[in-house]
Amino acid sequence: MALPWTLHGNGKTVGATDVVGPGERLNWPLTIGIGTQHVVAMFGATFLVPLLTGFPPSTTLLFSGIGTLLFLVITQNKLPSYLGSSFAFIAPITAATASAGMGSALFGIIVVGLLLALIGLIVQLTGTGWIDALMPPVVSGAIVALIGLNLAPVAKSNFALAPLTALITLLAVILSTVLFRGILGRLSIFIGVIVGYVAAVIAGEVDFSGVGEAAWIGLPQFTAAMNPFANPSAALGVLPAFLPVVLVLVAENVGHIKGVAQMTDTKVNRFTGRALMADGLATMLAGFSGGSGTTTYGENIGVMAATRIYSTAAYWVAGITAVLLGLSPKIGAVINTIPAGVLGGVTTALYGLIGIIGVKIWLDNKVDFSKPVNQFTAATALIIGIADYTFSAGTLSFNGIALGTVAAIVIYHLMTWVARVRGTER
Repeated sequence: MALPWTLHGNGKTVGATDVVGPGERLNWPLTIGIGTQHVVAMFGATFLVPLLTGFPPSTTLLFSGIGTLLFLVITQNKLPSYLGSSFAFIAPITAATASAGMGSALFGIIVVGLLLALIGLIVQLTGTGWIDALMPPVVSGAIVALIGLNLAPVAKSNFALAPLTALITLLAVILSTVLFRGILGRLSIFIGVIVGYVAAVIAGEVDFSGVGEAAWIGLPQFTAAMNPFANPSAALGVLPAFLPVVLVLVAENVGHIKGVAQMTDTKVNRFTGRALMADGLATMLAGFSGGSGTTTYGENIGVMAATRIYSTAAYWVAGITAVLLGLSPKIGAVINTIPAGVLGGVTTALYGLIGIIGVKIWLDNKVDFSKPVNQFTAATALIIGIADYTFSAGTLSFNGIALGTVAAIVIYHLMTWVARVRGTER
């Protein structure tokens, strides 16, 4: 069976103004090299999520790779993207695991994936106009920002456990973005973790006992999700924290697809529904087996922007590589040795960056904050999310992220409707 890619030019060189499209590839040695760059780009963020949530890193890596391959199949090799662990899941997973165990968190991930897949089906049939109407930039920006800023106390608690190591890690993350050019400059999180890890080893903060016992090749740890019929109160109780993640994943995916379309071909926007369905199915698959939910990765879009190589063949290489890494318990054991100080340093920057991504949505879309509707939508939602307001009703508990998301949507649409009825809209 013929492979779906045509060779770009001679397959060995890319001109200064050339672009290698999704349906093209270079020769296989170069394609494998580009695929390896995508693995490095996604690795730092993908393994941090299981470390911060207590999930098995090898399992998350495995389903990240499987999810990427599934994504490429469903989008018919037209949309170059990598599915890595989504940071939007960190807060709800942490809360659910603490209250009802890992199985309840996995159930929440499955529900998010199911809803995302259904939204993808609707988008494929109707387009994305209704998403833009429900979540205009001021709302989507506020939701993304409050998720990152809500996690600030987690970063602080890890930082406090080993302040010196955390500070070294944070400085390495910050300085590497301006010390290095090209791809290295985009791998600041990964470089920061490496530098911080070396500092932690020197300080005697790393426990290698589990590494020697781990096998080089083997299946990762699989965990079943909670049966909602066996324990309905616990299963339903975690859902309010997970449901806002659906909106974040929609915003992330749609935004990333638009970014890829700008760099390649606007026709790829037609695959938005398929992309949402693929991410939803990949998230469900991970949830059924013990992995974390996925999303399309901006880190890999950065690699494409730097190299001008958008070949989906490179993503097949990246996905297969991630699957192979996930089948090595030894690698998972090494990842698990990363100490709290390193996590504290890197998340101090990382969680803040998630908040800034929300701000960037406002700037890119020129949100007018002289309008009271926009002012109160963002202001109220952010305070609710950052302060982590909570509301309980029986077995259901709504945290700051859930309440902040609801507040952003309700305040915007309520104020807009009242202003139109009263004629006070500016």
